[in-house]
Parts: sequence; structure tokens; C-alpha cells
Amino acid sequence: MGEEPLRVRRYVGALEEALKEARARASQSKEVGEIVRLAELYLEDSKYYLSLGDYITATSCVAYAEGLIDALRMLGLTEFSWRKPEVSRVMVAGTFDIIHPGHLYLLNKAYELGLPYVVVSRDANASRSKGRPPLMSEQDRLALVSSLKPVYSAVLGDLEDHLRPVLEIRPDVILLGPDQAVDEDQLARQLERRGLSPVRVLRLRERLNNYSTTQIMRRACEVLRESAQHQS
Repeated sequence: MGEEPLRVRRYVGALEEALKEARARASQSKEVGEIVRLAELYLEDSKYYLSLGDYITATSCVAYAEGLIDALRMLGLTEFSWRKPEVSRVMVAGTFDIIHPGHLYLLNKAYELGLPYVVVSRDANASRSKGRPPLMSEQDRLALVSSLKPVYSAVLGDLEDHLRPVLEIRPDVILLGPDQAVDEDQLARQLERRGLSPVRVLRLRERLNNYSTTQIMRRACEVLRESAQHQS
């Protein structure tokens, strides 16, 4: 994926901060307030289209908003400064064997923090950690994850060094899922020893309706058994 999502998110973030300042320092007339409100609506539209991956429409909307508050500033009716915000790289890792709403919830939470970079477990690593081979190959799982809208970039993990993708991506944040058997403090120490400090290690505490790949597989087996009994 190119740099377009990063540029648009920075543009939206910069405009959001400028608009807050513009409203606080704007003339108190009703007409100016309505124009600032219109700019805010364009900004909300931009965020919506950005969430859909429609970067052209998102850029158009945020440009309209910028034009409105720029006009107010030129008329001496408000003032604001323009800052270029940083967008965090947020790393998520997992097997992603059966994509379910719990995965989407995790990825959307990562998107709220920045640009999600996803590391998809290799077949051999997934087999060792789960005690069974994955249902889909690593290439199929990578293709599926890469196609999800919240995902900025997806790569396969390393067969020997689980921290090598972290060294390559150099994330600002690592977001762990609620069921991942990783100790946050231990991971932070490992990262520090490898020269990857500071990296914020966060865990998503809540689960979405207790979704899990194992539960889905068990339910699928139950449905198949019930179907076979009805047919016999």
C-alpha cells in the first residue's frame, strides 16, 4: 500500500487541530459560527470517507473545510496555526485463521490509534502455538487480512525470530488481543534489549461477544453433526 492513507490522515489530523483553534478564536457573530460549523461537517464527512478507504473524497471534503476557515482568517474573523501531526504505526499480530467480528473489532481499535500494520503468523509458527495446523495457508490468510479496510499493511511473520517484523516495521504501538498469550512487561523488556524503545505495548481488554476461532470451529462441528443426524 502506498503513502496516500498516511498523507490523508495527517491532513485530516492537522485540519482537526486547526479547526478547534479557529472556533475558539473566531468572531462571535452568528454568521461566522455557521461557517465554522459547516467546516466541521466537512471534516466529519472526510473522516467517514477515510474510514471507507475513499481517500479522494476524504481529501476533497477536508480541502473544503480548510478553504472555509482560511477564508475566515483572511477576513480577520479568526486565527489558527497549522501543525503537521504525527500518525502512529500500530502493530497487531495473529493467526487470523477464520476472520470474524472479533478480529475486525481489534483492527478497528488499532485504526483508532494510528495506521495498523498486521503481522500474520506463518503456518509452522501457528501450528506450534495452537497445537494444530491452521485451516488456511499463510498466503491465503495474508491475502484476506490485506484486503480488510482498517489494515494499512500486512506481512508474514518470521519463522525463527518473532521480533524481526517489529524491527522492520518499527511501530510506535503494539496492540495485543485479549487472548494473546504474551506478557506485556516481558515483551517491553525484549523490545528494549533489541533497541526498540520506547514502544507502547497495549492490550485490548474487552472481547466482542466472546468471538474466537476455536469457538467458531466447535460450533461448525456441532452444526455438521446435527445435520448428519437429521439426514440419517
